[in-house]
Amino acid sequence: MPAASQRPAVVRRVSDLIGHTPLLELARTPAGCRLLLKLELFNPMGTAKIRMARQMIDDAEARGELRPGGRIVESTSGNTGLGLAVIAAERGYAFTAVVDHHAGADKLRAMRALGAELVYVTDDGTGELATAAREELAAALARGRDNTVFTEQHNNPGNGVGYLPVAHELHQALDGRIDVLIGAVGTGGSLCGTARELRTLVPGVAVVGVEPKGSIAFGGPAHDYHQSGTGTPEGAEIGALVDFALIDEGVKVGDVEAFATCRAVARTGLLIGGSAGGVVHEALTRLPSLPPGSTVVALLNDGGEKYLDTVYDDDWMRARDLLDPYAEREIGDLLGKLRGDR
Repeated sequence: MPAASQRPAVVRRVSDLIGHTPLLELARTPAGCRLLLKLELFNPMGTAKIRMARQMIDDAEARGELRPGGRIVESTSGNTGLGLAVIAAERGYAFTAVVDHHAGADKLRAMRALGAELVYVTDDGTGELATAAREELAAALARGRDNTVFTEQHNNPGNGVGYLPVAHELHQALDGRIDVLIGAVGTGGSLCGTARELRTLVPGVAVVGVEPKGSIAFGGPAHDYHQSGTGTPEGAEIGALVDFALIDEGVKVGDVEAFATCRAVARTGLLIGGSAGGVVHEALTRLPSLPPGSTVVALLNDGGEKYLDTVYDDDWMRARDLLDPYAEREIGDLLGKLRGDR
């Protein structure tokens, strides 16, 4: 794959705005270790997943599985559905998103606004994460239907391939000076897809995967969690794209710590999503212990605007026993020390 190129000054489709997302230095230690955020929230619809949504549809078209007038079906907690809704709208496909009420309400509204049909597997007012049920229904809705494709993001190779450009964007922007790559692990596509290609460009880069406490990919007890669009809940299969051989270390970050980090980072002027909070928490806590001059890149897969009624709402947080002012202050103090007087 060629090096990342610059986006044209004028584009003709929303999907032409995918990629070339910026890097933001969030923190730097006295020893010169820096934390850079890859702001995938600057993609259309504020999500990294539009990268792989386009790739999965490109692949389905190339195989002849999807033709003009066809239908896309996917099980989604929101961001993949947003990406697929954009691609479907551009190319004239119908799109059925199989969802539950664990997904953020704004994500669901946005998918519907883009023309998606929403099919729920849980009743209104039920906030449980129903990944397995969504997958089963999505497969059934597509099975045996002509010109209909279930993109099956958890096991679709296009999911990982869609993130290869991220590695080239990072390599080009940083001239190969990347020591640690940290990202959330849900389907595995964003972190493992990026890491696989980045290892060909920067062989020594260390890769750290982050999942919520309660997720099962890295072992440990299973329980409910509120970080959306990440992890593998009990009863769901770990996707084929989670390549443990590419992940040097797998860690877990709880909802309290992840959301406290989101809220502390917001005080710097940046709104990030819940799972991104877990990634930043892990990156910040390990930054001071790294060798001098290290560069850490954290993949932030979406922004915080979709979570104003949840992560950034005191009443919602308090009702779920997630509001922890002490944890917010602790992260805020650490950020303050690592950001200096800027």
